Amino acid sequence: MNSISKPTLLIDTLKAERNIKMMAEKARRSKVIFRPHFKTHQSIEMGNLYRKHGIDKITVSSVEMAQFFAANNWHDITLAFPVNPREIKQINKLATSINLNLLVESVYVAELLEKNLTGNVGIFIKIDVGYHRTGLAPSDPEIEKITKLLKSSSKMQFRGFLTHAGHTYHTKGREETLSILESAKQQLTKLKQKYIAGFPDIIISYGDTPSCSMAENCNGFDEIRPGNFVYYDVMQYHLGSCSLDDIAVAAACPVIAVHPEREEIVIYGGAVHLSKEAIEGDNGFKMFGYVVAPTPKGWSKPIAGAYVSGLSQEHGIVSMPVKELNRFKPGDLLGILPIHSCLTANLLRQQVTV
Repeated sequence: MNSISKPTLLIDTLKAERNIKMMAEKARRSKVIFRPHFKTHQSIEMGNLYRKHGIDKITVSSVEMAQFFAANNWHDITLAFPVNPREIKQINKLATSINLNLLVESVYVAELLEKNLTGNVGIFIKIDVGYHRTGLAPSDPEIEKITKLLKSSSKMQFRGFLTHAGHTYHTKGREETLSILESAKQQLTKLKQKYIAGFPDIIISYGDTPSCSMAENCNGFDEIRPGNFVYYDVMQYHLGSCSLDDIAVAAACPVIAVHPEREEIVIYGGAVHLSKEAIEGDNGFKMFGYVVAPTPKGWSKPIAGAYVSGLSQEHGIVSMPVKELNRFKPGDLLGILPIHSCLTANLLRQQVTV
């Protein structure tokens, strides 16, 4: 910790590996393909932990991320983001070196790919099961048009139907979360049954950390793609997806000012480090992270009554009771358990493992 001079991501590799092992074992029990989303960690070291547990298929959220992991010997990658036609040159280059799966949700983009692809790729049709961000409704006639095009294509192989149930992040409990999983399963299964005669090898692929974490099993899907579970975060804790002890990352931030009269500490760690993701605390206040004390082996439990109450670009404001606040002075480090670990890990490229 003595070498840390600016906001730095601390990664507890023991917790991360424990989380990986938990989800990998759940996938094996459920007899589903485990294709974890690597956007959360974007890390070669974390990728190697997955390899220890037999994982050789991954999900990413950008062409750039696919290029990064392809260069590090990951050869089966699903780009779980609707195709951006302006990246067709990069897509074509990637497809020459790996098994690449792409997402489409319109005949227009499928036709562009048919015209411009120079190699073979797998195609998933993105389905909206209730999140309403991207994807086609299961009853949309566009699906039939896309499958007809794929049937005659020599460049695109239809892999199946894929969804992300992101609306689980807005649920109020386990029952509501698992009802979304069941609804998604029913919608995707119905689609698979409709098209499997013409495409015997198609699968249904489901991605979402809250429901995959809460469910006892993931039976009924062919593939799961959770990602955030490797680190978890404060949001997942409040949703009920994990315990505080499962959170495997903290942002180490230097203390730059202490104001006992306001019961506040100012840290070097703002929105450009933590993002402005926030949740509502138990008493209705807005918070941007829990506060912990770094230790030689990682970090403490959250400090009672302390939380990140405000963020500007580089500054973070920590509200903390005076009896706790008096332990810290400028130059000390505080740890922040992030609200959303995917964003914090993406922003804090300087990382230290503990």
